[in-house]
Amino acid sequence: MQPCFLEFFAGIGLVHLGLKASGWQCLYANDISAKKREMYLAEFPAADGYFHLADVWSTDEVVERIPEAALLATASFPCIDLSLAGRCKGLLGKDSSALFGFLKVMKKLKSRNRMPSCIMLENVAGLLTGRQGKDLEETCLAVSELGFYLDAFVIDAKHFTPQSRPRLFIVGFLEKLLPHQALFQQETGWEERLDNRKTACPSRLATAMRDIKLPTGWIALDLPALPPVQKDLIDYIDLDENQDWWDEATVNRHLGIAKEAHQKQIQDIQASGKTWAGTIFRRMREGAMRSEIRFDGLAGCLRTPKGGSGKQIVIAVQGGKVKMRWMSAIEYAKLQGAPSFNVNFPRNQALTGFADAVCVPVIEWIDKHVLSLVKDGAQPRSFHLPKNIPSQVQQLNLFT
Repeated sequence: MQPCFLEFFAGIGLVHLGLKASGWQCLYANDISAKKREMYLAEFPAADGYFHLADVWSTDEVVERIPEAALLATASFPCIDLSLAGRCKGLLGKDSSALFGFLKVMKKLKSRNRMPSCIMLENVAGLLTGRQGKDLEETCLAVSELGFYLDAFVIDAKHFTPQSRPRLFIVGFLEKLLPHQALFQQETGWEERLDNRKTACPSRLATAMRDIKLPTGWIALDLPALPPVQKDLIDYIDLDENQDWWDEATVNRHLGIAKEAHQKQIQDIQASGKTWAGTIFRRMREGAMRSEIRFDGLAGCLRTPKGGSGKQIVIAVQGGKVKMRWMSAIEYAKLQGAPSFNVNFPRNQALTGFADAVCVPVIEWIDKHVLSLVKDGAQPRSFHLPKNIPSQVQQLNLFT
């Protein structure tokens, strides 16, 4: 029997794509964006029967659309309030607070004995720092209050595709489904496991996991090292003449507002005769617009195309000539690990869909090393902890 999952804040379905490969079946998907739903259905036509276009705060309506219990629920909730673009309002912001709409649905499912036994949240690394750590604390307390034991780690997509994209993942398991290899915070070896994660557990996250007292508790799974950083951006960029390359005047204008050191690096690449590709973000620096060029073989984090600073520029040197253009939807798809995904949509719709999504091979890695521990019928371990930590969630009033 295939393990089933619920996909909240589903977007265009890249979590679905990452889980599908190992046999997960999507039972229910939810998002508020009609344009993202359109892209989701183009990739997964069968989803027409279970994709629910609705506000996650419509609790009763959402719960009624979930026909049966699933093993897993995923939630890539909105990140805008957790970033500079949202002025760092955090979970008090209108968009990112939708997390608690999702958790309210979980609470209602729990009252009907239909809450998934496993949960996975995903968001930007700003969740670690938002409101001096209160955003992370409130998130973890609220999830734990539902009965989940938690683990957390940061994975940067650059270990799988040449895109700088660190994301925080919080996974939770009910006691009946705790993986046998999980170590509890009170056990010898828990600290060592955090230390062994290196880049997957930055010091701020490790400190938070030590300090936040959960109604259930923290666990640490035995995660392997992440793959080496992929710096092969040039293999993801289309260099043929059929692309929408800019005219010489536009290229020179963008080069002219780059740092002198960056201009010199481009000149050196031209002189070498090599073929090279990089990316540019336009940013305001000291009151002036600048072209910031990356030379490290990685693209910057994919963003939605809102405003000039959100659009990523491809820069290439080929045959001694400098070329530039906007990054294409196909390249967005490849950098998100979905090279065969349907991109036949208006450009901004496609770019927004991919920029608001997850990197598929990251989800596949988490599936293999975390979710597979429970989906294949592994026997849970027995370790009963005293639950004498007073609940702090009721005081936060987050579910209203």
